[in-house]
Amino acid sequence: MIRLPTAGLLVIKNKKLLLAFSRNKRCFYLPGGKIDSGETAEEALCREISEELNTIITTAQLVYYTHIAAPAYGELNGTIMEQDCFFAKSEINHEATGEIEELRYFSLSEYLQQMNMAPGVVMILEKLSKDGYID
Repeated sequence: MIRLPTAGLLVIKNKKLLLAFSRNKRCFYLPGGKIDSGETAEEALCREISEELNTIITTAQLVYYTHIAAPAYGELNGTIMEQDCFFAKSEINHEATGEIEELRYFSLSEYLQQMNMAPGVVMILEKLSKDGYID
């Protein structure tokens, strides 16, 4: 089994979660990405958000929410995505850049209607729904 350490940003508006559509994998994901060697999850998330959403956030703005582990969508069979998920303490300005084709807010039921679904996104949407953050 291959473990893939990642970090994801949770941005909620009107009881829906912001997801980013990857041009490469053709699927909506949490904004964020892989943690490079020597980086903390928070540092990786700040770097990835700068690349994907064209906005600067600092580690001081992040609040840890949960850790999820799920089969990594679009990776080799047996790859498990390990993701630390964080809320931002303040509102995040965002626009799609680079590998991100589109940004869209989803409820759990809306995401479950997508043709391609990342297991980790389903997992975090279910937890956010259960905890009352999203519909």
